[in-house]
Amino acid sequence: MSTSSDTAGHGHSPAAWTAVIVMIITLSIGTVAFFFAMWWLVIASLIATVLGWGLGFLLASMGWGVNGPKYQPKGH
Repeated sequence: MSTSSDTAGHGHSPAAWTAVIVMIITLSIGTVAFFFAMWWLVIASLIATVLGWGLGFLLASMGWGVNGPKYQPKGH
């Protein structure tokens, strides 16, 4: 059963994808650093993860969010 919708919805924007990719990479680095007990890198990756979250809001406010003027949804 499938439903189709013409609205882009939540998370289908360059701002959301960029933020998620940055946060996945930094959390992966933090996980490896935690395993090797490199605490300075764990803290640095935590800070970078928060900055990645903020990057999503920054890009959305610049118009790359779902309702922004620079975002054009693509048909599936």
